[in-house]
Amino acid sequence: MALSMRPLFAVLALLVSGSTLAAPAVIFDMGGKFDKSFNESGYRGVEKWKAETGKNYLEFEISNETQRVQALRRMAERGASPIISIGFAQASALEQVAKEFPKIQFAIIDGVVNLPNVASITFKEHEGSYLVGVAAALKSKSGKVGFVGGMDIPLIRKFQCGYEQGVKATNPKAEVLANMTGTTATAWNDPTRGAELAKAQFAKGVDVVFAAAGGTGNGVYQAAKDAGKLAIGVDSNQNHLQPGTMLTSMLKRVDVAVYGVLKDFKPGVRALGLKEEGVAPAMDEHNAKLIDAALKAKLDAARADIVAGKIKVNDAMADPAACKK
Repeated sequence: MALSMRPLFAVLALLVSGSTLAAPAVIFDMGGKFDKSFNESGYRGVEKWKAETGKNYLEFEISNETQRVQALRRMAERGASPIISIGFAQASALEQVAKEFPKIQFAIIDGVVNLPNVASITFKEHEGSYLVGVAAALKSKSGKVGFVGGMDIPLIRKFQCGYEQGVKATNPKAEVLANMTGTTATAWNDPTRGAELAKAQFAKGVDVVFAAAGGTGNGVYQAAKDAGKLAIGVDSNQNHLQPGTMLTSMLKRVDVAVYGVLKDFKPGVRALGLKEEGVAPAMDEHNAKLIDAALKAKLDAARADIVAGKIKVNDAMADPAACKK
């Protein structure tokens, strides 16, 4: 029987069976732990911790929004600690349950909950996006590059702002065409619309497009392959999805965040950027022919300058006005 069809309390009872009460727990959000993106990166982090320590952990995969509070509460009732929620969408549920269980440690990945028993891990997406913007500008032959966002929220504007800064710093004459997929949660899983937006940008001369749009990005990557253009993935390493088309992927190292919480829980807010290896362009065998030594050297130089403070990348969430044209 599918996991989502079982009563939640029964599923959790099965997951807890045979485990120690002090075991940590991970709550994967909708999309499942093998979503080839955000959740799966978190899964790799907890599996690394498990391999190193030999200890077990509890887990649950959310299949609808109503399960969030109940899943967190059930884990807390069984003494799991820390309890890690993957994704900003779980912030409200985690805040509610963390107040009910002040002696339990909680963590939210990619969100902020200001409570004394909660570790909030965020990312400096603008820094990683700056670097893929540099790559896009260097690889573009037309001088026109694109951006396709998912849901139009401040977080995605943060990606866009960093990307545009990297492009403009590399080629001040370059043009960036940007579109958001929508204003509701469906914008994260609409590959058909993603392909339409990418094709419209290609028709206007764009030859490299960066998608920060969840599952919608799959349509962008397919459209880029069909048109003989280049695309940039996001969150997890998506270079393998369309080899030869994927210039790189802007990694958000959720695995690093989860592993860090399990190794050394510290309440409060922590942001992971280039210096902390929380974000980075993905390099592997799938894009080795697209990222030559000269391009890589320029990316390394830009990274070093950002880490050293020589380049300041504007954060659209902290200062929206700084990113407006």
